[in-house]
Amino acid sequence: MSFSDSESSSHGGSGEYKFFRQTCRDRLLYEMLGSSNAPNSKSWKVLIMDKVTVKVMSHSCKMADITDQGVSLVEDLFRRREPMPSMDVIYFIQPSKENVVMFLSDMSGREPLYKKAFVFFSSSVPKELVNHIKCDTSVLPRIGALREMNLEYFPIDNQAFITDHERALEDLYGEDVEKSRKFDACLNTMATRIATVFASLKELPFVRYRIAKSDDCKASSRDLVPTKLASAIWNCLLKYKAIPNFPQTETCELLILDRSVDQIAPVIHEWTYDAMCHDLLDMDGNKYVLEVPSKTGGQPEKKEVLLEDHDPVWLELRHSHIADASERLHDKMTNFVSNNKAAQMQQKARDGGELSTRDLQKIVQALPKYGEQVDKLSLHVEIAGRVNKIIRDTGLRELGQLEQDLVFGDAGAKDVINFLRTKQDASPEYKLRLLMIYACVYPEKFEGDKGTKLMQLAKLSREDMKVVENMKLLAGSSETKKASSGSFSLKFDGAKTKQAARKDRTGEEETWQLFRFYPMIEELIENLNKGALPKNEYACVNDPSPTAQAATTSGSVRSRQAPAAPERKTPAHSMRSRRTSTWARPNHSDDGYSSDSALKSVSLDFKKMGQRIFIFIIGGATRSELRVCHKLTKSLRREVVLGSSSLDDPPQYITRLKLLSEKDLSADGHVF
Repeated sequence: MSFSDSESSSHGGSGEYKFFRQTCRDRLLYEMLGSSNAPNSKSWKVLIMDKVTVKVMSHSCKMADITDQGVSLVEDLFRRREPMPSMDVIYFIQPSKENVVMFLSDMSGREPLYKKAFVFFSSSVPKELVNHIKCDTSVLPRIGALREMNLEYFPIDNQAFITDHERALEDLYGEDVEKSRKFDACLNTMATRIATVFASLKELPFVRYRIAKSDDCKASSRDLVPTKLASAIWNCLLKYKAIPNFPQTETCELLILDRSVDQIAPVIHEWTYDAMCHDLLDMDGNKYVLEVPSKTGGQPEKKEVLLEDHDPVWLELRHSHIADASERLHDKMTNFVSNNKAAQMQQKARDGGELSTRDLQKIVQALPKYGEQVDKLSLHVEIAGRVNKIIRDTGLRELGQLEQDLVFGDAGAKDVINFLRTKQDASPEYKLRLLMIYACVYPEKFEGDKGTKLMQLAKLSREDMKVVENMKLLAGSSETKKASSGSFSLKFDGAKTKQAARKDRTGEEETWQLFRFYPMIEELIENLNKGALPKNEYACVNDPSPTAQAATTSGSVRSRQAPAAPERKTPAHSMRSRRTSTWARPNHSDDGYSSDSALKSVSLDFKKMGQRIFIFIIGGATRSELRVCHKLTKSLRREVVLGSSSLDDPPQYITRLKLLSEKDLSADGHVF
């Protein structure tokens, strides 16, 4: 890939659509690391990064990718380093005073640590730092490049990124946070990192955000966080218009939300293979540890595996229902063995059949590949089996059914109370998550001392019940935040005995049981695509003209006219599962090991794409929301990129909610 290609947008005229993370990877490898490669030169170089940029790099590139660009050594900026005066160096650092001072220290004087420095900053460089560099006359001749990469976000998926603000809820929504330095620091850093997404991709978005209040409702500082973030992002984007080839008119959509838009999604059990693995298994990020038999016959050995995009089986099955994934894995293993000649011949040998010399030769030739493929499938068969065992042992299906019945208005107080009374052995975490969902749908059931009684019935601690109270802090004061959005409402209909936080969405064929839940962003993205977001709830910083707005809703691209997203007569959402004797319906699976169907769909569906849609959720995104972004990318033919301060699994989210309020509980145990 040429240097000029690396500067073009993934919508460019090359004919090949590049997804979000691929664009990030290409810029780092070719535009940054590759730019220092001299023609016909095979000389090695050093790469130096700080604690933030090393995260940026590790989320996009593997060590082998970096080595392929001629990097022989990766160093930490603030660690003591050996002089290498014969080698060039690449600095990928944040534009801070400390980093610039360290860089100048390395390269100044009579004996610099390196031969020539190529300096790349992760975000915009303040003028005073540029002047500081210019003042050191001994360093200037040794600088081969001095550029802003504007890449300070962390891609965690082909279509998702985080700003790495794990304490965003505490810093932005805690009590009296608006008076703290953390509030401004968190908001400004978050805005800077989000803005670098668009600078890196050379995209200029319509910046939309959820409005804080109605005319008759005074907004709190918590309500105003999306408004303030939208304004800060736009101020950053205005500076980028001076970048060469940066668009001067809007090219995509950005919608800024906070976690109050849907407080059910972070705690309800999501039944996909991906979500179940992260929810039920003791995983460290994407790292899973399994036990394998010892080659020496001793104790089983522990082996670490990464469940990531490079694994085609994971890539294909991760967003499938856990029952669907289990069935397809079983079919894949069975079909692979039956279709593999080496395996058949092995079976023949075990059955006492005669093998020719040619047969033995084929076995030897086929076994290495056969072993690798079977290992991949066996890994996922084991993981899915372990997940299904936990589901059975904990009675999770019954709880999952109750959770979804609550959300869709098919269950009420009696059902929750009956579960708490009869399932005393359920884990405290499961009971707390159930009560959090119950509080979203029936907030009036937690008024007065009702919350305390529910706590006692569930045998939960006051610390746990504090989480439910903090959900109200997150919801803010606005009466426009309705119960249907998954957050607390201050208006109730006393005549109703059952309420619902979601509407059943019909139109698709029957789907897997316990798979009807959808996060609220699914409706919001669809409305954004149609240009139908309510103007009294969602504002735009750079309010588009009618002509521009019409172009946006059509899903057209900048450089070539892609077809508008096809109008669908039915929403792309699953309908409620019919209650059958089996908890999941059968499904046809691919044959063998390969995941060709998943890979082919990517290449076939995305040759012509409309404008990107970016959704940013302050306070942590969920795996169900990531699944929806992948789903809608296919149906809308517009890449939907999910951004957030962090990607949280339920236990992490609950821990963050606990930190929102540190006020003491009353002596009698009341939390309200």
